[in-house]
Amino acid sequence: MLLLSCAAMIASLFVFAAGAQLQRFATSELTIVSATGPHRFTVEVAETPAQMQQGLMFRRTMAADAGMLFDYKTPTVATMWMRNTFIPLDMLFVDAQGRIVNVHQRAVPQSLDMIAATAPVRAVIELNGGTAARLGIVPGDQVQHPIFGNAS
Repeated sequence: MLLLSCAAMIASLFVFAAGAQLQRFATSELTIVSATGPHRFTVEVAETPAQMQQGLMFRRTMAADAGMLFDYKTPTVATMWMRNTFIPLDMLFVDAQGRIVNVHQRAVPQSLDMIAATAPVRAVIELNGGTAARLGIVPGDQVQHPIFGNAS
């Protein structure tokens, strides 16, 4: 089984190396309002299938106030993984009203384990691992961004 997983990971690297270009992402501002106050981030927005597939793959670093917003457009039970992702991430699963429904902290780099939303979500936000704990971001906190119709 481990051999099969390794083979799949190596094959995916060859797909990118064989001509698939890395995607470019638009950026926007996002605020998470928690009990400890508002926390602002500049996020790259993944909205096309190719962008969502790539996500933060192959990144070695990310600024402390940066992240990625995966916009599913309509509520779905989203699942994520860490294939070809080299930095630990916190994943915030956000419903259509901008409410965080669950938080997965410190996803393990390059893990193929599936990380799932506990309810249908409109979006997933990826931040540097440890950010949610450091800032006190928990389920029930509110995300402000234009996709939720609540940007300030």
